[in-house]
Amino acid sequence: MTLHVDSPRLATRRRALQLAGIAALAAVLAPRMSFATEAQVAEEMKKLFGGKAMGEGKIKLDVPEIAENGLVVPINIDVDSPMTEADFVKSVHVFADGNPLPQVVTYTFTPDSGKASASARMRLAQTQNVIAVAEMSSGALFSARSQVKVTIGGCGG
Repeated sequence: MTLHVDSPRLATRRRALQLAGIAALAAVLAPRMSFATEAQVAEEMKKLFGGKAMGEGKIKLDVPEIAENGLVVPINIDVDSPMTEADFVKSVHVFADGNPLPQVVTYTFTPDSGKASASARMRLAQTQNVIAVAEMSSGALFSARSQVKVTIGGCGG
């Protein structure tokens, strides 16, 4: 059997070899994924809040104790606040000490928000601590922490 240069079979084989070469190169050159440590989370929190003390209460962090699939872990945050011009939640920061980046998400609120509440789904690569910090208009900080045990990782694990 003779293959001509414009043969569809030759083009398919050539394309498959090109893709295989690209995949092999990507596997060699791709950096290994690293995960944030508790120390990196603490450093990130120090950058944002300095050495301010954090109180407990006011903030409710609702995450599952066990996540069957780390790709879709629900997270719900509620902060007890009157949400008035004089007393409101400015922001809520969420950190995770086993993800590639220590800071997962930041929510910003104003008195017009009416309620300081947020829900999302996040990826968790492995069993880790999830920390939420609420920053009040007065400058006060409140935190909540919960450990989530992940059975199937969401960040390539």
